[in-house]
Amino acid sequence: MARWRAPPSAAPPMSFASLQYALFLPAVLVAHWAVPRRWRTGVLLVASYAFYGSWAWRFCVLLALITTVDWAVARAMATRHEHRDRRRLLAVSVAVNLGVLAYFKYAGFFVDEVSAGLAELGWLDSPTTVRILLPIGVSFFTFQSLGYVVDVFRRRLDPVRSWVDYALFVAFFPQLVAGPISRAESLLPQLRADRRPPTAGATTSALLLILRGLVKKVVIADALAPLVTPAFGGDADPGTLTALVGIAAFTGQIYADFSAYTDLARGSSRLFSIELVHNFRQPYLSRSITEFWRRWHITLSTWLRDYLYIPLGGNRGSGARTRWNLFVTMVLGGLWHGANWTFLVWGALHGAYLAVERALRVRVPDGEGLPTVRQLPRVALTLALVALAWVFFRADSIGQALDVLGALGDLGGTTPATGDVVLAVGLLGALATLDVVERVVRHPLDALRHRPLVSGAAVGVAVTGIVLFSGGDATPFIYFQF
Repeated sequence: MARWRAPPSAAPPMSFASLQYALFLPAVLVAHWAVPRRWRTGVLLVASYAFYGSWAWRFCVLLALITTVDWAVARAMATRHEHRDRRRLLAVSVAVNLGVLAYFKYAGFFVDEVSAGLAELGWLDSPTTVRILLPIGVSFFTFQSLGYVVDVFRRRLDPVRSWVDYALFVAFFPQLVAGPISRAESLLPQLRADRRPPTAGATTSALLLILRGLVKKVVIADALAPLVTPAFGGDADPGTLTALVGIAAFTGQIYADFSAYTDLARGSSRLFSIELVHNFRQPYLSRSITEFWRRWHITLSTWLRDYLYIPLGGNRGSGARTRWNLFVTMVLGGLWHGANWTFLVWGALHGAYLAVERALRVRVPDGEGLPTVRQLPRVALTLALVALAWVFFRADSIGQALDVLGALGDLGGTTPATGDVVLAVGLLGALATLDVVERVVRHPLDALRHRPLVSGAAVGVAVTGIVLFSGGDATPFIYFQF
């Protein structure tokens, strides 16, 4: 089986992206609120394409193509009453969106695997390697646009008349490259509304979201990244403790990193008086895998539920059929992340988890509060299963993932420095604290008013941490590659 890596992304180094965004956002805010209402959509659209094009201009053509096809298909559906005609139009949108994903994300994998197989059979002298530059955020904006067309097909939405409005829905820059995957019914009315500048309270809450995102990314995720490497791809054979630290560090890194982007996207959008949906709700406090997927990457999990799981039959059939639908949905969800066997195994593991929970009729708590002491074993088990699956998500190959898992029983392998262990525990503890505080403190503005000294000290610590940790090696957002 060929060792295949994800295709290279058009994403810039993190240091460049941070500087670019820090200068870009204030300039767009000033321009957006300074111009008359009728020009604001155009200003945001131009800014969004400029933002995307600053990394790779040629992919703006791809973005515009998908936008135009789906806008035209949805408009054409409004004039068609025959179900067969509407299905044909839907097929055009599906073919274009999935065709784009198939070419950029999976063509290289297919060619590499086939050529490796032919080389092993002696039909080729050597395997062929194909590398196609991956447009940043392509998985996110194709799913967002395709979801809109499906909703129009199902007659849940009326098609958008203005191409500019729809183009901004697809390309809105705070969420363009890594989500959340917004629904048209939520985002489009806000883009077309006569928005007013945010109030002082909304501005404060937006800045707090941005601050929290920066803490998660700069202080936690980027500091955890070097602790992952010794277990995944290090030169020496990792021992038990090295593997444990690496797995735990990546478990924290991917959550801090991805939820940080969502916080930055939501905070930035709020400054334009636009509310993006939540994408994370403390998933590592979940008491089951089912609950985990209600709290992790919520916009993807609900997209897969509404546009894949339910059309497959959902839970309308027998218990066995329902479990199969869950498994298939999660395998395809793994494939959404990229054409690599490791992603397929990751998706299959989560599909198996969900199927087993359904078979055992595991009760999923509905409460939003913290888990009780009696529920902590369930939280620990859920987190352990999630961390096990993350090993395959992070590894470059199935073999590497198995090596990391095998290292858990290698008492004679290399061990990490004591300082690295202490750092990992401290950073993961800080991430857990942020999660607990977020779940307990539902209204940060109330905390600022009623506990100004405590809140002010927390903000001061956060800013100090960002300054102190920002001097290290910057790491691109993990989900930029998807």
